[in-house]
Amino acid sequence: METVARYIMTGGIILFLIGGGVYLAAKFGLPLGRLPGDIRIEGENGSFYFPVTTSILVSVVFTVVLNLISRFFNK
Repeated sequence: METVARYIMTGGIILFLIGGGVYLAAKFGLPLGRLPGDIRIEGENGSFYFPVTTSILVSVVFTVVLNLISRFFNK
């Protein structure tokens, strides 16, 4: 049961750090969600939004960060 608690606490810390990063990105005016390549379709009855470029950028950044963390803990 202790390992489950550790995983939940680690997940909470990670979510807190991600939230802080998103908050700081908004404060510094980074255009996440409004990059070229993000799909936005607006009509009379609704709208559709899919941030393709932002998703790819966030994925690359997380991959690099997780690889660096993995290499740090494996040594």
